[in-house]
Amino acid sequence: MRVRTASICLASLLPVFSSAIQSSAMGQASAPPPPQFTPVAPIAFDAASPVIRAHTETLKPFTVAGPRGVILGQQDGTFESWILPVKLLSHLTIEAEIEGYTVPIDVNQQSAEIEVRPERTVITYSHLGFTVRQIMFSPEQGPSGTGPVVLFEFDCLHPTDFTFRFTPALEYMWPERNAGHPGPEWVAHGPNAYEQAGGYYVLHADYPEIAGAITIPGARPGIMAPYQERPQVHPVELKLHIDPAHDRGKLYPLLMAVGTKKETADTRALGETLEKLNQSIATTYAAHAESYKKLLANSVSIDTPDKALNDAFQWAVVSIEQLKAKPVGTDETALVAGYYASGDSARPGFGWFFGRDALYTLYAVNGYGDFALSKSELEFLIKRQRADGKIMHEYSQTASEIDWLQFPYMYAAADSTPLFLLAMLDYVRASGDTDFLKAHKDAVEKAWAFETDPAHDTDHDGIYDNSQGTGWVESWPGGMPHQEIYLALLDQQASQAYGELQKLLGNEAQAGAAAKRATDIAAKIEQEYYDAQTGCYAFATNPAGTPNSPVDRTRTVYPALAWWSGFGSQTLAHGDACLQQIASHTLNTDWGLRDVANNEKIYDGMSYHQGSVWPLFTGWAAMAEYRGNQPLAGYQMLKENANLTWAQDLGADTELLSGDFFVPFGRSTSHQLWSSAMVITPTLRGLFGISIDAQTKTITVNPQLPASWDHAEVLDLQLPGEKTSLYLEKNGGQLEIYMSPTAGNRWHLRSDIPGASVGPLDKETARQFRLASQQGPRIPLPAIQLDDVPAEMNLIEPVALSTPNRPTVPGSRTRKFRIVHAEHGQRQLKLTIEGLAGSDGMLRLIRNGQFVPKIESESTAEKASVSFRSCDANPLGCAWYPLTFHFPEGEGWKTITVTLAW
Repeated sequence: MRVRTASICLASLLPVFSSAIQSSAMGQASAPPPPQFTPVAPIAFDAASPVIRAHTETLKPFTVAGPRGVILGQQDGTFESWILPVKLLSHLTIEAEIEGYTVPIDVNQQSAEIEVRPERTVITYSHLGFTVRQIMFSPEQGPSGTGPVVLFEFDCLHPTDFTFRFTPALEYMWPERNAGHPGPEWVAHGPNAYEQAGGYYVLHADYPEIAGAITIPGARPGIMAPYQERPQVHPVELKLHIDPAHDRGKLYPLLMAVGTKKETADTRALGETLEKLNQSIATTYAAHAESYKKLLANSVSIDTPDKALNDAFQWAVVSIEQLKAKPVGTDETALVAGYYASGDSARPGFGWFFGRDALYTLYAVNGYGDFALSKSELEFLIKRQRADGKIMHEYSQTASEIDWLQFPYMYAAADSTPLFLLAMLDYVRASGDTDFLKAHKDAVEKAWAFETDPAHDTDHDGIYDNSQGTGWVESWPGGMPHQEIYLALLDQQASQAYGELQKLLGNEAQAGAAAKRATDIAAKIEQEYYDAQTGCYAFATNPAGTPNSPVDRTRTVYPALAWWSGFGSQTLAHGDACLQQIASHTLNTDWGLRDVANNEKIYDGMSYHQGSVWPLFTGWAAMAEYRGNQPLAGYQMLKENANLTWAQDLGADTELLSGDFFVPFGRSTSHQLWSSAMVITPTLRGLFGISIDAQTKTITVNPQLPASWDHAEVLDLQLPGEKTSLYLEKNGGQLEIYMSPTAGNRWHLRSDIPGASVGPLDKETARQFRLASQQGPRIPLPAIQLDDVPAEMNLIEPVALSTPNRPTVPGSRTRKFRIVHAEHGQRQLKLTIEGLAGSDGMLRLIRNGQFVPKIESESTAEKASVSFRSCDANPLGCAWYPLTFHFPEGEGWKTITVTLAW
């Protein structure tokens, strides 16, 4: 074998280099056959899977993630590649030289289209002399030491030379120590091997326990400076000649491998790994594509008149699936918080395992029915539960290889412990897996003991406080809070959850004590946090004499947590005013919820904790609005999250955005776990109001659908060992809900909505949905409902003000009007609406009954009107009426009240 070394060498390596040349000349006959790399025959890629197509935007990110590897890049096609937990290369770029065309072409500047599917992402480069497709996927299976796969398909008019340049990385994910800057070596066989195509690069570290390998079939190396040359850095290159006469239609894979032991990091072993990968690509892709078909077939989906919401829901399921990973040295599967390009660092966004991120996400996972994933995540956290019961916060993918506890991250947060109790109950209720609860009873008891330890209530008010780590904020003007309402509300709900878990275990005394604690905490929250001036609740309490003491009255989104668990009881005695505050423009932008109101002195829309928008907060707020019977605000917030599916990292929601402009932060983790989860949970548990109790075989449905929807379906709702589908049909003044048959018809539907009744299923409905004869709830609809005007109607300018639930233009400020409160009374509907001064708005008014609505008072009649112009002189003949309103002239935001009566 003949070898050329890297451009930077030590003098002591010269004898090694010489002996390698000699052994190649003297011992070729006995050497094993070299690895053979070949292009891949055309693959029948799945054309039926969900797809997002868009023109590329250079700086927008993309993520191709799987449990074994990740590709993180920008839509110009540049990327970095991880074979977890090792970053192999970064800054990959492409240049082309067309025969007879003397201008070198930057291929990345020719990126034209990106196509994202659950199982693959394709970037197309378009030039007048060629089209190149960069096809990327990250399979769950494959040869050991391999991860993501990149295929290049070339369609050239003339022979063309492509040069692929990249920065060799060979870095373990932080904070594992790394073994120096890698040196590339070109490995090939035969005389003049360096000049021949068909070899591969080996990236060597300072130690033999880790090495990487990279090639493209038929490629030659680029600059490989000899030892005699002055030390300098040259780009690592792969040069590939494409002849359209015989290369059109072939797929050229970028083969990548990593060895993390001496035996797998050996040059020959790495060559064999590349060869195995080369040979297995077609079958690996087929299995990979099939796994996503099964995922979508076995997960809940929705079918509603809002196609964008349907699609966003499905993409959120895929997004969560793509964030599964295995900690080094284990067979466990758990969820990482998200991914984003690492740049020159060794940390790919929030590519670690986070306790609270996963625990919030499990509500979505249980919702769409992947009980195995929920169970696996809970087991992962239980295994790392601290001896005193505290649940972990952060765990790097390389944590098992180092002394992770020397870093301050693993147990830094206080909220993972109450969230664990909440998630455990949610999993057991939805899955019916009481055996899991019994098997891990000790973990539950330890978490409860930690949370209720008197030493963790340093002000002795009966509430778990921030002395055990951060609640939510990790920085705060003046000093860190002593006790946040965020943590107090979680403690209150975790107490309820622990009581329910004890009931399932048959421990009534413990259940009663926990329920009493929950009641006591709720009363204490009213006493310590209620702010009569705003009608809502303060951010934090602090001991006398400390910064922001005794009460920090900053208006925040955190009171929304009161509605999260959905136990059916109202934690906050003054919740309505909070719901209005949350829906107001001071907290709710057109793209989601700020954590701090923008009229607070500490507000900064560029700040991580004092003004940025998080889809997580938007999910909390949407749940609060729905459970507080404010579906207009709830749907607006749900759509704010759903619209983010197409805003940045296509198919996934980002971590956080500016509080002032519709743009993600530059460091925002673009494929964020709990952000995508906050499309699923508010849809299933807010919009449809679904909760599952596997112990009693009960599905509760409290839907609050948009007024214009005449139907909706929740398909393949996963139940323990079976599934069903729910069908919602608007029939006159009521909403009828049906369920497809279950085994033995053991499951039944119910609703908590006042006036809901249960009646027999009529024959026509049974025929339409192919249902067995059974009963379902009939829910009376409000006499008047409101919704967006149809998309095709641009009756009010600017259009954005008349369409509050449609996507926002990048760079915009908040400008859409919003209904911050709707109150139904006796034959009237009172609306509180906010909008920019001098602007106009319109909503669609839909009535459920034979009456003509009118504006009740003269003062509001000057600002609002109902039009009957399209009713042909018969107001009762209209399917809906335009409700228009005008906000007073002046500066800033204005609030009006519109009362409709009939």
